[in-house]
Amino acid sequence: MSDELKSKNNISRKGEGIALCLSGGGFRAMLFHSGSLWRLNELGFLPKIGLVSSVSGGSIISGVLATHWPHLTFDKYGIATNLFDEVILPIRSFAEKTKDVICLVKGLLNIKAGGVALSIANLYEKNLFGKITLQDIPDFPRFVFNATNLQSGVRWRFSKDVAGDFRVGYIPNPQIKIADAVAASSAFPPYFSPAIFYFDEGQVSSPGKLSDLHFEPYTRTVFLTDGGVYDNLGLQASERDHKTIFVSDGGQKLNPISNPNRDWFSILLRSIFIIDSQVSGIRRANFITDLQRKEKEGVYWGIKTNMAEYNLSDALPCPFEKTQKLAEIGTRLKAMDCISQEKLINWGYAITDAAIRRYYPQIPRMISPKFPYNDIGIG
Repeated sequence: MSDELKSKNNISRKGEGIALCLSGGGFRAMLFHSGSLWRLNELGFLPKIGLVSSVSGGSIISGVLATHWPHLTFDKYGIATNLFDEVILPIRSFAEKTKDVICLVKGLLNIKAGGVALSIANLYEKNLFGKITLQDIPDFPRFVFNATNLQSGVRWRFSKDVAGDFRVGYIPNPQIKIADAVAASSAFPPYFSPAIFYFDEGQVSSPGKLSDLHFEPYTRTVFLTDGGVYDNLGLQASERDHKTIFVSDGGQKLNPISNPNRDWFSILLRSIFIIDSQVSGIRRANFITDLQRKEKEGVYWGIKTNMAEYNLSDALPCPFEKTQKLAEIGTRLKAMDCISQEKLINWGYAITDAAIRRYYPQIPRMISPKFPYNDIGIG
């Protein structure tokens, strides 16, 4: 992005610009967010984003956006003319093959070498990020990849300026690979956890006022799991500093089960899904309430939303029964066929368009909505 455009949109310091939060949800959320970014770009919002806070599947596309941001070419209206080539295509290519099963097998066979989380990090490095570190991504927008610290029980963040949490302390200017940060953010329990980080003595060097765990072993060996365990919407990173927040929620719809399996592992997994659904639901409800009370400014849109709720006569056609089928796609890194990919991207695009036009009148640049894959629609 040119200095002129950056200055024009006044995004130069912490807290400025719009905060964009990208939820977890595996390939499903990753592709849904791709559609959201597509529409946000058309509307001219990308240069106005000051923070991208992501979790799990959202961190995959956020990582791609971060590493390719310096290569985006913005026109005079703030629209990236090559977003498709730089961001959408790599994401679609990545979703063509199942990634979680092979990583699980490789990780279990090499559990002493780092296990499944390391296997996933290697996969991200090979297919998406290379050896790019947090120091190689832009200063602005700021990118925050959120994980959960299994030891301290709070959010652990990876960003260009710091990595750490408020109880353990922080690493200034961390030389951590994007692949490792995204692997920690997407270390879904119990299969892909923990992601283990080993730090030198004194590397976690900046305790905060509340750092009651700033001592070994907490500062030397850190066990992380999926960011969605603590905050599946990635909201916490944005709430303190940013006046305007956009939330893209690709979280899974929790369906009822008439006869649950009775083995301990199945009950554990079902319990994790229920806890995740409840925690996300509370954060989502609180955020929407804050918007309604005008205590915050922004927009929420979700993969489970009924398009009819927006009451827009010119909204793209998205029948609720069809969008619900997309919301029910499992939370996995499982190969997705071309048609399903395009439906999810179309749905993310359409619901983002409707939410923005209904609740956020300050649109920098209006281009009439049209499905990215018009022949497919929602199905």
